[in-house]
Amino acid sequence: MLTVIRGAGDLASGIALRLWRSHIQVVMTDMERPTAIRRTVCFSQAVVHGETAVEGVTARRAENAAQTLELLCDGVIPVLADPDGGCIRDLRPAAVVDAILAKRNLGTRITDAPVVVGVGPGFTAGVDCHAAVETMRGHYLGRVLYEGSPIPNTGIPGLIGGFAGERVLRAPADGLFRQILDIGAWVKLGDVAAEVDGQPMVCTLDGILRGILADGTPVHRGMKAGDIDPRCEERHCYCASDKALAVGGGVLEAVLALSGALRKGADRG
Repeated sequence: MLTVIRGAGDLASGIALRLWRSHIQVVMTDMERPTAIRRTVCFSQAVVHGETAVEGVTARRAENAAQTLELLCDGVIPVLADPDGGCIRDLRPAAVVDAILAKRNLGTRITDAPVVVGVGPGFTAGVDCHAAVETMRGHYLGRVLYEGSPIPNTGIPGLIGGFAGERVLRAPADGLFRQILDIGAWVKLGDVAAEVDGQPMVCTLDGILRGILADGTPVHRGMKAGDIDPRCEERHCYCASDKALAVGGGVLEAVLALSGALRKGADRG
């Protein structure tokens, strides 16, 4: 069963891990210059470096749809620089998962594949996807919706270690991002993690730098550019988050449930 996942950031990568480990073939897409924060756990880094690994699962950059099939035969996840999802027309997958997390639908249609799953706000099950998966932390995280929409974006990050908005670092100005500290660095309130156009991006609490944009990334003022984990567990920097795996579990449920329903319908026919 071939599934195309649009997006290859940290949540999309958690989804890919759940599907791949369940013996579902996965092809991922992202931008030519990914803007992932948690780069140590994002398959999008295969676009940048040619190859990357997350929790022992390897991904490699593919240049076209034909090459994705070769890489799948090699037992690795192919990642295409294909933000518009053009490969979907060529690959004709059994399922498409939109995990771009743009808080709105950037072009995914319910007709893209026999099974289409939208992740997070911006999707309505039965309209632009067959099922949607909740991404808001809390009681409904990872729940599959077969009608209706996930909770709208609040703009407030979920609580981790008792902190919400404070743990997110944002670009202080428009310009090119100059990374000073790296993922895994221990930081204190007031430390400078990066600069943009000479203006410092200051750490907002004590903890471990769980994510930061790559050096040289074009940014705009207020853009999410870093993530501090106040729980101070260094290993958290190098494995998929609880949220990513919970959402991944929901996507896996949706893909299997909808595929199974299609098979039953075909058998009855």
